[in-house]
Amino acid sequence: MARKAAKSSAGNARPRRIRWAERWRGWRRHHSQSAADSLAKVLQQPISSCMTWLVIGIAIALPSGLWVVLDNVAQLGEQLDRPAQLSVFLQMDAQLDDARSLALTLAQRDDIKSATFVDRDQALAEFVERSGMGELAQSLPENPLPHLLLIDPVVASPEALGVLRAELESLPAVQEALLDTLWLQRLQSLMTLGRRAVQLLAALLLAAVVLVLGNTIRLAIESRRDEIVIVKLVGGTDAFVRRPLLYTGLWFGLGGGVVAAILVTLGTLILASPVNALAAAYQSSFVLQGLGLVNSLQLVLLGASLGLIGAWLAVTRHLKAIEPR
Repeated sequence: MARKAAKSSAGNARPRRIRWAERWRGWRRHHSQSAADSLAKVLQQPISSCMTWLVIGIAIALPSGLWVVLDNVAQLGEQLDRPAQLSVFLQMDAQLDDARSLALTLAQRDDIKSATFVDRDQALAEFVERSGMGELAQSLPENPLPHLLLIDPVVASPEALGVLRAELESLPAVQEALLDTLWLQRLQSLMTLGRRAVQLLAALLLAAVVLVLGNTIRLAIESRRDEIVIVKLVGGTDAFVRRPLLYTGLWFGLGGGVVAAILVTLGTLILASPVNALAAAYQSSFVLQGLGLVNSLQLVLLGASLGLIGAWLAVTRHLKAIEPR
Protein backbone atom coordinates (compact mmCIF):
# COMPACT_ATOMS: atom_id res chain seq x y z
CA MET A 1 0.00 0.00 0.00
CA ALA A 2 2.84 2.38 0.85
CA ARG A 3 4.56 1.62 -2.45
CA LYS A 4 1.37 2.25 -4.36
CA ALA A 5 0.85 5.53 -2.54
CA ALA A 6 4.43 6.58 -3.28
CA LYS A 7 4.09 5.64 -6.95
CA SER A 8 0.78 7.45 -7.11
CA SER A 9 2.24 10.61 -5.57
CA ALA A 10 5.32 10.42 -7.83
CA GLY A 11 3.18 9.96 -10.87
CA ASN A 12 1.06 12.98 -9.98
CA ALA A 13 4.13 15.25 -9.32
CA ARG A 14 4.49 18.11 -11.77
CA PRO A 15 7.34 20.61 -12.20
CA ARG A 16 6.54 23.93 -10.55
CA ARG A 17 6.19 26.80 -12.96
CA ILE A 18 8.14 29.91 -12.11
CA ARG A 19 5.98 32.96 -12.50
CA TRP A 20 7.05 35.96 -14.51
CA ALA A 21 7.22 38.17 -11.41
CA GLU A 22 9.63 35.76 -9.75
CA ARG A 23 11.82 35.69 -12.84
CA TRP A 24 11.84 39.46 -12.94
CA ARG A 25 12.84 39.71 -9.27
CA GLY A 26 15.60 37.15 -9.73
CA TRP A 27 16.90 38.88 -12.85
CA ARG A 28 16.90 42.27 -11.12
CA ARG A 29 18.54 40.83 -8.00
CA HIS A 30 21.34 39.27 -10.00
CA HIS A 31 21.91 42.53 -11.90
CA SER A 32 22.25 44.50 -8.68
CA GLN A 33 24.55 41.87 -7.16
CA SER A 34 26.67 41.73 -10.32
CA ALA A 35 26.99 45.52 -10.43
CA ALA A 36 27.96 45.74 -6.75
CA ASP A 37 30.40 42.80 -6.87
CA SER A 38 32.12 44.01 -10.05
CA LEU A 39 32.47 47.54 -8.61
CA ALA A 40 33.95 46.10 -5.42
CA LYS A 41 36.49 44.07 -7.40
CA VAL A 42 37.44 47.14 -9.44
CA LEU A 43 37.96 49.17 -6.26
CA GLN A 44 39.97 46.37 -4.64
CA GLN A 45 42.78 47.15 -7.11
CA PRO A 46 42.94 50.96 -6.92
CA ILE A 47 46.31 51.43 -8.61
CA SER A 48 45.59 49.35 -11.72
CA SER A 49 42.03 50.69 -11.90
CA CYS A 50 43.22 54.31 -11.69
CA MET A 51 45.77 53.67 -14.43
CA THR A 52 43.06 52.20 -16.65
CA TRP A 53 40.77 55.16 -15.94
CA LEU A 54 43.58 57.60 -16.76
CA VAL A 55 44.39 55.88 -20.06
CA ILE A 56 40.74 55.88 -21.08
CA GLY A 57 40.20 59.45 -19.85
CA ILE A 58 43.19 60.85 -21.74
CA ALA A 59 42.18 59.05 -24.94
CA ILE A 60 38.66 60.52 -24.73
CA ALA A 61 39.76 63.96 -23.49
CA LEU A 62 42.22 64.64 -26.32
CA PRO A 63 39.73 64.78 -29.22
CA SER A 64 37.10 66.31 -26.94
CA GLY A 65 39.44 69.14 -25.96
CA LEU A 66 40.38 69.77 -29.59
CA TRP A 67 36.68 69.89 -30.48
CA VAL A 68 36.09 72.48 -27.72
CA VAL A 69 38.92 74.58 -29.17
CA LEU A 70 37.39 74.42 -32.66
CA ASP A 71 33.98 75.39 -31.30
CA ASN A 72 35.50 78.44 -29.61
CA VAL A 73 37.32 79.41 -32.80
CA ALA A 74 34.05 79.08 -34.73
CA GLN A 75 32.31 81.24 -32.13
CA LEU A 76 35.05 83.86 -32.47
CA GLY A 77 34.65 83.78 -36.25
CA GLU A 78 30.91 84.39 -35.92
CA GLN A 79 31.57 87.42 -33.70
CA LEU A 80 34.01 88.81 -36.24
CA ASP A 81 31.69 88.11 -39.14
CA ARG A 82 30.34 91.16 -40.87
CA PRO A 83 28.47 91.87 -44.11
CA ALA A 84 30.52 91.31 -47.23
CA GLN A 85 32.14 94.45 -48.60
CA LEU A 86 34.18 95.08 -51.69
CA SER A 87 37.08 97.55 -51.62
CA VAL A 88 37.57 98.93 -55.12
CA PHE A 89 40.90 100.71 -55.65
CA LEU A 90 40.93 103.06 -58.61
CA GLN A 91 43.82 103.85 -60.92
CA MET A 92 46.40 106.31 -59.57
CA ASP A 93 45.66 108.77 -62.38
CA ALA A 94 41.88 108.70 -61.79
CA GLN A 95 40.43 112.19 -61.43
CA LEU A 96 38.33 113.19 -58.44
CA ASP A 97 35.21 114.01 -60.48
CA ASP A 98 35.48 110.77 -62.46
CA ALA A 99 35.79 108.75 -59.22
CA ARG A 100 32.68 110.36 -57.73
CA SER A 101 30.76 109.84 -60.95
CA LEU A 102 31.72 106.18 -60.95
CA ALA A 103 30.51 105.82 -57.34
CA LEU A 104 27.13 107.30 -58.28
CA THR A 105 26.86 105.03 -61.32
CA LEU A 106 27.65 101.87 -59.32
CA ALA A 107 25.21 102.82 -56.56
CA GLN A 108 22.36 102.69 -59.10
CA ARG A 109 22.99 99.04 -59.94
CA ASP A 110 20.44 96.48 -58.70
CA ASP A 111 23.09 94.18 -57.19
CA ILE A 112 24.73 96.95 -55.13
CA LYS A 113 23.22 98.49 -52.00
CA SER A 114 25.55 101.45 -51.77
CA ALA A 115 28.86 102.76 -53.08
CA THR A 116 30.83 105.05 -50.76
CA PHE A 117 33.59 107.19 -52.23
CA VAL A 118 36.74 107.72 -50.12
CA ASP A 119 39.06 110.49 -51.34
CA ARG A 120 42.75 109.60 -51.41
CA ASP A 121 43.58 112.61 -49.22
CA GLN A 122 40.92 111.51 -46.72
CA ALA A 123 42.30 107.97 -46.75
CA LEU A 124 45.82 109.24 -46.06
CA ALA A 125 44.58 111.40 -43.19
CA GLU A 126 42.78 108.43 -41.62
CA PHE A 127 45.89 106.29 -42.04
CA VAL A 128 48.08 108.88 -40.33
CA GLU A 129 45.56 109.27 -37.49
CA ARG A 130 45.29 105.53 -36.82
CA SER A 131 48.94 104.61 -37.30
CA GLY A 132 50.56 107.66 -35.73
CA MET A 133 53.07 107.90 -38.59
CA GLY A 134 52.55 111.56 -39.39
CA GLU A 135 56.24 112.40 -39.85
CA LEU A 136 56.67 109.61 -42.36
CA ALA A 137 53.61 110.76 -44.34
CA GLN A 138 54.91 114.35 -44.47
CA SER A 139 58.23 113.15 -45.87
CA LEU A 140 56.57 111.46 -48.82
CA PRO A 141 56.79 113.41 -52.11
CA GLU A 142 53.17 112.60 -53.01
CA ASN A 143 50.17 110.68 -51.72
CA PRO A 144 50.74 106.98 -52.51
CA LEU A 145 47.13 106.00 -51.91
CA PRO A 146 44.54 105.79 -54.72
CA HIS A 147 40.89 106.77 -54.57
CA LEU A 148 38.75 104.11 -52.96
CA LEU A 149 35.17 102.91 -53.42
CA LEU A 150 33.53 100.85 -50.65
CA ILE A 151 30.85 98.67 -52.26
CA ASP A 152 28.10 97.02 -50.20
CA PRO A 153 26.59 94.30 -52.43
CA VAL A 154 23.04 92.98 -52.21
CA VAL A 155 24.03 89.36 -52.75
CA ALA A 156 25.99 87.41 -50.11
CA SER A 157 26.83 84.10 -51.78
CA PRO A 158 30.52 83.55 -52.61
CA GLU A 159 29.71 82.78 -56.25
CA ALA A 160 27.73 85.98 -56.80
CA LEU A 161 30.35 88.05 -54.97
CA GLY A 162 33.05 86.56 -57.17
CA VAL A 163 31.11 87.52 -60.31
CA LEU A 164 30.57 91.07 -59.05
CA ARG A 165 34.24 91.41 -58.12
CA ALA A 166 35.29 90.28 -61.62
CA GLU A 167 32.91 92.80 -63.24
CA LEU A 168 34.26 95.66 -61.14
CA GLU A 169 37.88 94.77 -61.89
CA SER A 170 37.07 94.82 -65.62
CA LEU A 171 36.20 98.54 -65.47
CA PRO A 172 38.93 100.76 -67.03
CA ALA A 173 39.16 103.07 -64.01
CA VAL A 174 39.54 100.20 -61.51
CA GLN A 175 42.98 98.93 -60.56
CA GLU A 176 41.93 96.17 -58.12
CA ALA A 177 38.85 94.95 -56.23
CA LEU A 178 39.29 93.09 -52.96
CA LEU A 179 36.68 91.07 -51.11
CA ASP A 180 37.01 91.81 -47.40
CA THR A 181 35.46 88.51 -46.32
CA LEU A 182 38.05 86.40 -48.11
CA TRP A 183 39.86 85.83 -44.82
CA LEU A 184 36.63 84.51 -43.32
CA GLN A 185 36.21 81.99 -46.12
CA ARG A 186 39.75 80.79 -45.52
CA LEU A 187 39.01 80.49 -41.80
CA GLN A 188 35.92 78.40 -42.54
CA SER A 189 37.96 76.13 -44.81
CA LEU A 190 40.55 75.67 -42.07
CA MET A 191 37.75 74.95 -39.60
CA THR A 192 36.34 72.25 -41.86
CA LEU A 193 39.78 70.70 -42.22
CA GLY A 194 40.30 70.86 -38.47
CA ARG A 195 36.98 69.18 -37.72
CA ARG A 196 37.74 66.36 -40.17
CA ALA A 197 41.15 65.85 -38.55
CA VAL A 198 39.61 65.79 -35.06
CA GLN A 199 36.97 63.28 -36.20
CA LEU A 200 39.68 61.00 -37.60
CA LEU A 201 41.74 61.32 -34.42
CA ALA A 202 38.66 60.64 -32.29
CA ALA A 203 37.84 57.49 -34.26
CA LEU A 204 41.39 56.16 -33.79
CA LEU A 205 41.52 56.97 -30.09
CA LEU A 206 38.05 55.57 -29.38
CA ALA A 207 39.03 52.36 -31.16
CA ALA A 208 42.11 52.28 -28.92
CA VAL A 209 39.85 52.70 -25.86
CA VAL A 210 37.76 49.71 -26.95
CA LEU A 211 40.92 47.63 -27.39
CA VAL A 212 42.26 48.66 -23.97
CA LEU A 213 38.96 47.78 -22.31
CA GLY A 214 38.80 44.50 -24.21
CA ASN A 215 42.25 43.54 -23.00
CA THR A 216 41.33 44.51 -19.43
CA ILE A 217 38.22 42.34 -19.53
CA ARG A 218 40.24 39.48 -21.04
CA LEU A 219 42.56 39.60 -18.05
CA ALA A 220 39.54 39.64 -15.76
CA ILE A 221 38.16 36.56 -17.52
CA GLU A 222 41.47 34.73 -17.11
CA SER A 223 41.60 35.60 -13.41
CA ARG A 224 38.08 34.19 -12.93
CA ARG A 225 38.56 31.08 -15.08
CA ASP A 226 38.05 28.62 -12.20
CA GLU A 227 35.00 30.52 -10.98
CA ILE A 228 33.48 30.50 -14.49
CA VAL A 229 34.10 26.76 -14.87
CA ILE A 230 32.33 26.04 -11.55
CA VAL A 231 29.38 28.23 -12.46
CA LYS A 232 28.99 26.43 -15.78
CA LEU A 233 29.25 23.04 -14.04
CA VAL A 234 26.25 23.84 -11.83
CA GLY A 235 24.21 24.98 -14.83
CA GLY A 236 25.03 28.68 -15.13
CA THR A 237 24.30 30.10 -18.56
CA ASP A 238 26.61 32.28 -20.62
CA ALA A 239 24.38 35.28 -19.90
CA PHE A 240 24.72 34.61 -16.16
CA VAL A 241 28.52 34.50 -16.46
CA ARG A 242 28.68 37.42 -18.87
CA ARG A 243 26.71 39.84 -16.70
CA PRO A 244 29.34 40.73 -14.04
CA LEU A 245 32.03 41.06 -16.71
CA LEU A 246 29.89 43.53 -18.63
CA TYR A 247 29.43 45.56 -15.46
CA THR A 248 33.21 45.53 -14.99
CA GLY A 249 33.62 47.09 -18.44
CA LEU A 250 30.86 49.56 -17.62
CA TRP A 251 32.62 50.74 -14.45
CA PHE A 252 35.95 51.13 -16.25
CA GLY A 253 34.36 53.07 -19.11
CA LEU A 254 32.26 55.20 -16.77
CA GLY A 255 35.30 56.14 -14.70
CA GLY A 256 37.26 56.94 -17.84
CA GLY A 257 34.47 59.24 -19.04
CA VAL A 258 34.47 61.06 -15.69
CA VAL A 259 38.26 61.50 -15.89
CA ALA A 260 37.93 62.84 -19.46
CA ALA A 261 35.30 65.40 -18.42
CA ILE A 262 37.50 66.52 -15.50
CA LEU A 263 40.59 66.86 -17.72
CA VAL A 264 38.80 68.93 -20.37
CA THR A 265 37.20 71.14 -17.70
CA LEU A 266 40.55 71.71 -15.98
CA GLY A 267 42.19 72.55 -19.30
CA THR A 268 39.47 75.07 -20.07
CA LEU A 269 39.80 76.70 -16.64
CA ILE A 270 43.58 76.96 -17.02
CA LEU A 271 43.30 78.62 -20.45
CA ALA A 272 40.26 80.79 -19.66
CA SER A 273 42.12 83.56 -17.81
CA PRO A 274 44.85 84.30 -20.42
CA VAL A 275 42.41 83.94 -23.34
CA ASN A 276 39.91 86.33 -21.77
CA ALA A 277 42.71 88.78 -20.97
CA LEU A 278 43.86 88.66 -24.60
CA ALA A 279 40.29 89.24 -25.81
CA ALA A 280 39.93 92.21 -23.46
CA ALA A 281 43.17 93.68 -24.81
CA TYR A 282 41.61 93.68 -28.29
CA GLN A 283 38.34 95.08 -26.88
CA SER A 284 36.46 91.89 -27.69
CA SER A 285 33.62 90.36 -25.69
CA PHE A 286 34.82 86.84 -26.48
CA VAL A 287 34.76 84.44 -23.52
CA LEU A 288 36.28 80.97 -23.67
CA GLN A 289 33.52 78.37 -23.41
CA GLY A 290 34.03 74.97 -21.77
CA LEU A 291 32.17 71.69 -22.04
CA GLY A 292 29.17 72.56 -19.93
CA LEU A 293 27.03 70.14 -17.97
CA VAL A 294 25.31 68.49 -20.94
CA ASN A 295 28.51 67.81 -22.87
CA SER A 296 30.22 66.56 -19.73
CA LEU A 297 27.41 64.05 -19.19
CA GLN A 298 27.72 63.03 -22.83
CA LEU A 299 31.42 62.29 -22.29
CA VAL A 300 30.57 60.13 -19.27
CA LEU A 301 27.92 58.26 -21.27
CA LEU A 302 30.38 57.85 -24.14
CA GLY A 303 32.90 56.27 -21.79
CA ALA A 304 30.26 53.95 -20.35
CA SER A 305 29.15 52.91 -23.84
CA LEU A 306 32.73 52.21 -24.90
CA GLY A 307 33.19 50.15 -21.75
CA LEU A 308 30.17 48.00 -22.55
CA ILE A 309 31.24 47.57 -26.18
CA GLY A 310 34.78 46.56 -25.25
CA ALA A 311 33.56 44.17 -22.56
CA TRP A 312 30.97 42.61 -24.87
CA LEU A 313 33.55 41.98 -27.59
CA ALA A 314 36.05 40.47 -25.16
CA VAL A 315 33.48 38.29 -23.39
CA THR A 316 31.96 37.05 -26.64
CA ARG A 317 35.39 36.06 -27.93
CA HIS A 318 36.95 34.48 -24.82
CA LEU A 319 34.02 33.09 -22.84
CA LYS A 320 33.25 30.33 -25.33
CA ALA A 321 36.79 28.97 -24.89
CA ILE A 322 36.17 28.27 -21.18
CA GLU A 323 34.15 25.07 -20.85
CA PRO A 324 34.14 22.46 -18.04
CA ARG A 325 35.82 19.16 -18.93
